[in-house]
Amino acid sequence: MSTQTIRHPRYYEDHLALAAASTGPAWLNDLRAAGWERFNEIGFPTARRGNERWKYTAVAPIARVNFAYPFLTTESAENTEIDFGFSTVSALSAFNGDEDKIRQNLGSLAPLDDDGFTALNTAFLRDVAIVRVPDNSDAPVAVCVNHRGLSDMDGEQRYARHPRTLILAGRNANLTVVETYTGPAGPRYFTNAVTEIVVCEGAQVDHYRLLNESPGAYHVGTTRVRQERDSSFSSASFALGTALARNDFAVKLDGPGAFCSLNGLYYTGQGQHIDNLISIDHAQPHCTSRLNYKGILDGDSRAVFGGEVMVRRNAQKSDAQQSDKNLLLSEDAEVDSKPSLMIYADDVQCSHGATAGQIDAQTLFYLRSRGLDLETASRMLVQAFAREIVDAVKPETLRNYLESLFDRSIAVKSLPVAFV
Repeated sequence: MSTQTIRHPRYYEDHLALAAASTGPAWLNDLRAAGWERFNEIGFPTARRGNERWKYTAVAPIARVNFAYPFLTTESAENTEIDFGFSTVSALSAFNGDEDKIRQNLGSLAPLDDDGFTALNTAFLRDVAIVRVPDNSDAPVAVCVNHRGLSDMDGEQRYARHPRTLILAGRNANLTVVETYTGPAGPRYFTNAVTEIVVCEGAQVDHYRLLNESPGAYHVGTTRVRQERDSSFSSASFALGTALARNDFAVKLDGPGAFCSLNGLYYTGQGQHIDNLISIDHAQPHCTSRLNYKGILDGDSRAVFGGEVMVRRNAQKSDAQQSDKNLLLSEDAEVDSKPSLMIYADDVQCSHGATAGQIDAQTLFYLRSRGLDLETASRMLVQAFAREIVDAVKPETLRNYLESLFDRSIAVKSLPVAFV
């Protein structure tokens, strides 16, 4: 796709003028202005040769629509919050609380040079969901950050939202946080989300991200994490297919002894597309990382996985493993997987692997020989494939919800002809 097929971003300008009228300190207005200036320079990314980050995902369906900017009250938003028994955080003013701490971190991990989507999110930065746990907190903290989709208010207009989340886990803090992105089934809207997470020395963060928006929605999610010495960050991303979804997740292990575990499970159905770009940067020695993603594809859907682990020159004694496994329920489904290791140190343990295949014929035959019909046997195998990721979820309420959600969503009704 050539750059000429991407519409010039100036059509956002009228909505930007309204967003810029939001109250706030001068530094925040400057940040917004810098975001717009950068977006106006680079526009949307294109799936052209040489742009490996977007090689398999074209964003023209997003770029060509003149999405309106919704100025809605909380009551006007679609009420689709999910109760996991956690404290709930929604749109909090970015200026309340410790402004110096917010100013120091907001925009520090997701710079404007990342790509046009990050710059556009910053340009429309109005409210931020802020989760902050102070140093040496006595008790674990559990928080759910709900980003709710918007109803099609006039039946014609399509809306874009640009949610921002800032998570600050102080030294030796213990935090569990769930990000949810939900929306109504009907309208075709666009969510452009950015999340920044700082995990200070000795802190432990369990992070869960649930994407369950409209089947016709567009979603681009950017998550940036920085870890300090001896910190632990475990994340699991769950996604049910939207029309087009992007999960750009990057972690920097920036202190010796840091540990991260990134897991993911997604399902795509007819005509849907999901792109997972996951990167881990071993910037300091004695760090450990685990990357494990699984995809289930049906219909003529398509998935993209780009897993990148970098071990820098001074990051000796690094231990990194990554895995990408995909289950194809249809002969028309397609996955492009590109795991990679970039190792510049010589005393490391690193491995990677990727697989894509259909339901195992012998296992299916065994189950059917025990009296199970084709659909029941197939569903059992699909559930077993997904269970590794779901079972690793620690909060029981969330784990049960995810298990039920995926069981309902994955319709095993047809198999490749060879297995029927």
